Amino acid sequence: MKEEMYELKEEITKSRLFNNDLAPTTINERTWNTYNYTALWIGMAHCIPTYMLAGGLIALGMNWLQALFTITLGNLIVLIPILLNSHPGTKYGIPFPVLARASFGTLGANIPAIMRAVVACGWFGINTYIGGSAFDVLFSALIPGWKTLGGNFMIMGMTVPSAISFMIFWGIEMFIIYRGIEMVKKFENWAGPLVIFLALVLMIWLIVKAKGFGPLLSEPSKFKSFSEFIKVFFPSLTGMIGFWATLSLNIPDFTRFAKSQKQQIKGQILGLPTTMAVFSGMGIIITSASEIIYGKPIWDPVQIISKFSNPLAILIGFFGVIVASLSVNIAANTVSPAYDFSNLLPKYISFKSGGLITGIIGILIMPWRLLADPSGYIYNWLGTYSGVLGPIAGIMICDYWICRRTKLNLRDLYTEEGEYFYSKGFNIKAIIALIAGVLFALIGKIVPMLSVLSDYAWFVGLFVSGILYFLLMYNPSIQFYKTEISRHSNE
Repeated sequence: MKEEMYELKEEITKSRLFNNDLAPTTINERTWNTYNYTALWIGMAHCIPTYMLAGGLIALGMNWLQALFTITLGNLIVLIPILLNSHPGTKYGIPFPVLARASFGTLGANIPAIMRAVVACGWFGINTYIGGSAFDVLFSALIPGWKTLGGNFMIMGMTVPSAISFMIFWGIEMFIIYRGIEMVKKFENWAGPLVIFLALVLMIWLIVKAKGFGPLLSEPSKFKSFSEFIKVFFPSLTGMIGFWATLSLNIPDFTRFAKSQKQQIKGQILGLPTTMAVFSGMGIIITSASEIIYGKPIWDPVQIISKFSNPLAILIGFFGVIVASLSVNIAANTVSPAYDFSNLLPKYISFKSGGLITGIIGILIMPWRLLADPSGYIYNWLGTYSGVLGPIAGIMICDYWICRRTKLNLRDLYTEEGEYFYSKGFNIKAIIALIAGVLFALIGKIVPMLSVLSDYAWFVGLFVSGILYFLLMYNPSIQFYKTEISRHSNE
């Protein structure tokens, strides 16, 4: 097997579709086990946006049980496409943009890759801003006159102290990503469990200080009927699915390093839905207790920690916030677009330079505006991009599992003359299916009478594109479903 992989790499090295970062992983590179994948998901799911998700749903009228149910159900649903797209990563050792070449074409794969990368850049900016805010509050507590630095001068809508804090956090992220994927694994191994532990300590401390769980847990739903609840539930569920719709596409970027299918599947099942439910629940309890202590519910953990009087407690608290934001941003929002941008020009853009491009775009997007209100965050941001990424997932899942029956020609994924070249590198049928899926999923955003479609944006996009792709590609006369099994596939 090692000799075959070596021969394959030797053969495709000269192709302009190849670089070492996009190459199939070798047996020696497959070092990730069940714990690594569980820790990866703990590290990604325990971020501040997860903590604040329930707050956004409660602000929309749900009680805490309804909010927690919506979050948990959404993550159980999105786990399905995550596991389906994980399989080819482990079997063939390829990242997401290379897998997309099978359905979209060797050059057409850049379309879903860049669409995924742009979303990741937005998320990168959001979490960098949150991490930078933690630094900003910490510096304010430790450095006299920090908040008045620069006076009224603004940089891209931020004060000078906020901008400096933002860039410090940004620099730490770039340092870690420049150390490579192995550094990411080592960081996630300890970061995930640590943040869960610190959040648990914070929750217990607030419950003790408040002498109870607070009024939030007894607050009734604002919906007077089931029909009123359903109108908010489904758009919110779509938003929850959209929260990890990005990873449902690029999960091969991580599973390509798995020792076996069993280990990556088990690790992801243990890591994702449980962590999202537990961490969101902890956010609800902490916020509820904060209402007793501070007179109002505080959903932002940075604000809660900033009210501590003990300097050591402040340092430990902000360390947890910073590690949480670093953990999710590096794993979920930098690794994937780094590969995606590298796929654009493999001979000129490496994994490291792709990460730098992600960081720069993450600044230019100015994503702090997305967090201005919960409805904008859940409906506009999460809901819209779930309607864009759902169709891509539908096409890729249909192509790999139904059309090709999990059989890929590994060599042709890296060459311009093979079966995935289609028409000058583009599979027009996949592009048509993608456009149709996005149109159906998001048309309700501009045509009010069709708003029900946008309420189910991810579902609509996934099924419309997946079914249409199957119908367009189905052609018994050319026996499309009898794709040759590559001798280089890794079972």
